[in-house]
Amino acid sequence: MSIEDRVNYSSGSPWEPVLGYSRAVKVGDLLFIAGTSSGGIGETAEEQTREIFRRLESALTEAGAGFANVVRTRIYLTDIADFDAVGRVHGEIFGEIRPVTAAVGVTALASPELLVEIEVDAVL
Repeated sequence: MSIEDRVNYSSGSPWEPVLGYSRAVKVGDLLFIAGTSSGGIGETAEEQTREIFRRLESALTEAGAGFANVVRTRIYLTDIADFDAVGRVHGEIFGEIRPVTAAVGVTALASPELLVEIEVDAVL
């Protein structure tokens, strides 16, 4: 694997060029998807998580992958009490796939209405 094999994917977010990041980066058979929020869609952590997984599925598909390729997830919660609700949605998608995961309580995300952010790593 060589860095020349690198492919950057954009979501079109205006923050990508400002902050200097990509929505996803593929190097060889590894795919890394940036922390993904709901963009404010959804009132509850569960609703936001469902939107996040719709966005993650789109990014995975664009890179030629799917949820079955995911080997690691990282979940960031502004209220760790939302762990069960978010975990149930995670389990609906990954119950059979079972990637490694971490759930972390944080004091805030990039915008006050955001309750959840999720990152994924995949092997293609």
